Amino acid sequence: MFEALSRHYFRLVLDSPWLVILIVLAVFAAAGTQVHRFHLDASAESLMIEGDESMYYYREIRARYGSDDFLIVTFTPDAELFSDESLGRIAALRDELAELEAVDSVMSLLDVPLLDSPRVSLAELEAGPRTLEDGGVDRDLAREEFRSSPIYRDLIMNQDADTTALLLTMTQDEELRSLLQRRDELRIQRARDGLDGDERGELESLNERLGPMSTAAQAELEKTIAQVREILDRHRDGARIHLGGVPMIAVDMIDFVRNDIATFGLGVALFILLLLAFTFQRLRWVLVPSVVCGGVVLIMVGFLGFMSWPVTVVSSNFISLILILTLSLMVHLIVRHRELYMGRPEADGRWLMAETIRSKFMPSLYTALTTVIAFGAMSFAEIRPVIDFGLMMACAVAFAFLLTFTLFPAALAKLAPGKVPVLRRDVTARMNRGIAGLVQGREWPVIAVFLLLVVVSVIGISRITVENRFIDYFKTDTEIYQGMALIDQELGGTTPLDVVLDPSARFLEDNGEAPGEADVERPETGEAVNDEWGDDDWGDDDWGDDEWGGDWDDMDADDEPGPIGGYWFNEYQLEVVEAIHDYLEERPETGKVLSVATTLKVVRHLNQGRQLNAFELGILFERLPEDLAEILLHPFMSEDGHQIRYDIRVIDSDPNLERDRLLKQIEGELQEKFELGPEQVNLSGMLVLYNNVMQSLQRSQFITLLVVFSAMMLMFGLLFRSLRMAVIGPLPTLVASLGVMGLMGWVGLPLDIMTMTIAAITIGIGIHDTIHYTHRFRDEIRGGAEYYGAMLESHVQVGRAMVYTTVIIIAGFSILALSNFMPTIYFGLLTGVAMAFALVSNLFLLPALLCRLKPFSVNSHA
Repeated sequence: MFEALSRHYFRLVLDSPWLVILIVLAVFAAAGTQVHRFHLDASAESLMIEGDESMYYYREIRARYGSDDFLIVTFTPDAELFSDESLGRIAALRDELAELEAVDSVMSLLDVPLLDSPRVSLAELEAGPRTLEDGGVDRDLAREEFRSSPIYRDLIMNQDADTTALLLTMTQDEELRSLLQRRDELRIQRARDGLDGDERGELESLNERLGPMSTAAQAELEKTIAQVREILDRHRDGARIHLGGVPMIAVDMIDFVRNDIATFGLGVALFILLLLAFTFQRLRWVLVPSVVCGGVVLIMVGFLGFMSWPVTVVSSNFISLILILTLSLMVHLIVRHRELYMGRPEADGRWLMAETIRSKFMPSLYTALTTVIAFGAMSFAEIRPVIDFGLMMACAVAFAFLLTFTLFPAALAKLAPGKVPVLRRDVTARMNRGIAGLVQGREWPVIAVFLLLVVVSVIGISRITVENRFIDYFKTDTEIYQGMALIDQELGGTTPLDVVLDPSARFLEDNGEAPGEADVERPETGEAVNDEWGDDDWGDDDWGDDEWGGDWDDMDADDEPGPIGGYWFNEYQLEVVEAIHDYLEERPETGKVLSVATTLKVVRHLNQGRQLNAFELGILFERLPEDLAEILLHPFMSEDGHQIRYDIRVIDSDPNLERDRLLKQIEGELQEKFELGPEQVNLSGMLVLYNNVMQSLQRSQFITLLVVFSAMMLMFGLLFRSLRMAVIGPLPTLVASLGVMGLMGWVGLPLDIMTMTIAAITIGIGIHDTIHYTHRFRDEIRGGAEYYGAMLESHVQVGRAMVYTTVIIIAGFSILALSNFMPTIYFGLLTGVAMAFALVSNLFLLPALLCRLKPFSVNSHA
């Protein structure tokens, strides 16, 4: 059957090449129609773990207490901050930003209520305090309030009083948020208990709806960020302005990814052209491989567009990888074609191409299958973009193989071979002969050296951490870096962390509530909450001006219940709330901390140092103007008083920050020091989600390597029908992948969502050389050569292609070092180092193992 398929294949590709070319061109045209649907996604969600229950809880908390989807504009004027000139510039900037359709509100130091400039009484709060824009405000007192207020300190203004922040709250797409939340619920249920038919259909429908909605939302966000930057540019004269916030980071990362795809994809392609021209010095060996490589990229981009499969930060270098993988397949064909032609100069083009395909089809097929499995093993990761990247590259390898063995031979079959290649200064062959001579007779010392390398690598791997600073992803001259550094150092930190405290299990049991029942969501209308204590019950008739304006000491807590009750709203628990706040604020990793305790400190300060009791606080909070309630109460406590939230900013630029240790310490020490039950303490926020991703990397890395190594053993066993080869074959690329990971550990480079793919990429690309070398080695043994002769011939012939591909890969990926995105730089450099490791391992360790263990025999087809 195989022979029949081979005859049909050669008859089609070599005897009817124009038909093949027309079919391929039709595929190119079809792919071209889908290119416009190709899109990028660098949103925070795209980097999260699929099915992570922390994401669902995060969205739930965000819906209840307000979104952290905001932009921060830092403003450092040349003039004194509280001068008329500077305040006028801030007002003008604020007003322009507030006019943007996607901006819901803008808060600046001009808009926040002044409670201590001069100090207002509690009774005056009902009328609403003044702001900096009101006439007669003492600006010196206002400056001191911004420096010392528990609310505003290091949030609205820095301690040097020369930099302020404007907070832009983005308009929320409630439909999109609701659909995302429902999808989270279904994903979690699928992971826990499975879904029935209707639920599976609903989930599929949600995914279909969310795709275009998310794309449209992302496009709108990019447009808004561009508009914000245009406004900021008009106000930079006389001030230093930086833009920060999660939405801006997402948009800028998309720009980085987009630029890297365009710039470095083209750069790698041009570099490949130059290297092909220099190496083979024939137009056909430059033009045809370039068309094939470009065709694979076109097909893949069209395929991703057709599937609505977004490219993320992790997969941003897929074009460069596609070019390299496709070229690696063709270089082995080119070198074999030239070798055959030099040995038989009278041969015609069809015979040369047929023999090239016959000798290289099976090793190329197995290299492609092994590479597909190597990338497919990323599906065992828990992180969606890593899974997608693996599947994308698996598809790309399949397309590369198909196009290489159709378009490449079809384009060359009818061409006359031309001049016989002449290798005037075959430096590569001389070098490889020298390496073979070094290995010959020294197999055990060579194996021992590589064994020592493995030991050193394993020690280095044990030093790898996943604690990396997000700020280090960007070069110091980028706006992201400068904005994050300024906010971190001057304005309370950048990375949000929520500590949410619920009632005790005993309290819920005593009140007939199950965990979660006390968590009442705030109405989405945005209107005043506490319906049961609304104006009908506690209006002006009951608490009129006389009562409100009277002495707080005269109020009797036995007269009526306060408007707010709940687990946390009593004198004892409020003391605990403040103690927890102080504990969180004193931690060196945390910057600004806001909570109900902040509000209690403000109230105590306004009340001459006396803390109000729960009843008095309930009255005060009920009568607060809505703008004050949105600052002092709503973001930190649920309506029923059963749940409280601490809004924490973690200093991401702190070199000593260890996220996982910080989160575990906070959770453990809150339970230990404040006698809280495990069910009461919940951590949320971007810090938690990002830490979940980082912690899953180590597990994913181990599982990926295990699956890939097992798959390689299976492939080598099937290809060579030898148990010895099942053990020998994977070792060189495994050693190379361990070597590059060990290097990361020794130089202190942490594992992240891009560098974790290096091991699979090393195996996926390096295995090409291993299989081609071993296949040629076996053929030489079958032809009657002894082992050292087989090694020498394999080094000279296949080794030449191995060196060519490695040099091209290293040189091509070195271009990525010019990126502004540090993970891309590390990706390019580490891939180059990994390929150098793989080449050395295949030229030294592989022949040493083959010559010493002797898996082949002359009379055997094993």
